[in-house]
Amino acid sequence: MTTKDYYSILGVNKNASDEEIKRAYRKLAMKYHPDRNPNRKEAEERFKEINEAYAVLSDSEKRKQYDTFGAEGFHQRFTQEDIFRGFDFEEILSGLFGGRAKREFRFGGRGGFDFADFFGRTAYQDVGRMPRKGEDILYDLSISLEEAAFGGEKKISYRRNGKMEDLSVKIPRGIPPGKKLRLAGKGMEGKNGGPPGDLYLQVSIKEHPIFIREGDDLIVDKEIRFSEAALGTTVEVPTVEGKKVVKIPPGTQSHTKLRLRGLGIPHFQGEGRGDEYVRVIVKVPKKLTEKGRKLIEEMAREGI
Repeated sequence: MTTKDYYSILGVNKNASDEEIKRAYRKLAMKYHPDRNPNRKEAEERFKEINEAYAVLSDSEKRKQYDTFGAEGFHQRFTQEDIFRGFDFEEILSGLFGGRAKREFRFGGRGGFDFADFFGRTAYQDVGRMPRKGEDILYDLSISLEEAAFGGEKKISYRRNGKMEDLSVKIPRGIPPGKKLRLAGKGMEGKNGGPPGDLYLQVSIKEHPIFIREGDDLIVDKEIRFSEAALGTTVEVPTVEGKKVVKIPPGTQSHTKLRLRGLGIPHFQGEGRGDEYVRVIVKVPKKLTEKGRKLIEEMAREGI
């Protein structure tokens, strides 16, 4: 076993995500489970290999050690008991076969397969006594565009260990939507003296009444009259820091974007800022006075 490749055993590559590894394990474990392959020694051996591979690759620290030292070096540092220590048989069985089948496979009911005998009763029983990290908590944090741009602190309340807890959260400047912030140790309490889980803040940004965010750039619409577009004008436009006077050159076409360099969102974990774009919208009047109509008709005759 020491020379075998855990990634090959599960049929995944070395860059596989945790979810890909889990899916591969589930499929193979269902296929080779000894209760589904009675009296097939090769299926039992394959099943054990699959579980050993998953016990290592599903644990971030063990996987890191395996990737660093390779199969041979890893087995020089980890015994079989070390490999399966912390491997939650109860949870794995429940996920694969459901509660009823889990009980049968665990205790050998109805001629079922006994995990404890297969992997070693000491390693199996140690699972229930091992310190285990508490569950992580996911919290949806909705913030304004201005809070996303310039950061700051925000107070939140969330349920932890059966009671409400208040927390002041620091929001980094320029944070993008969908980003997760991790607060170590602020999740559920651990089991058997294990460390608490973490709190993850899933950031969403509220829709803004004026600005549209595209990456670190901002877009704002500004309506002007046809005469202003033709002759040029000066307008005042909003920015996230206030207002700015912008010159619109003569002959500007509708939906032209004027760039205001460095007035967008600050770059997340970096220097500088995005830009703001003023999208010029030429407004066409819905109603005309008699005088206005005559002026436009005259313009039409002039080819304007």
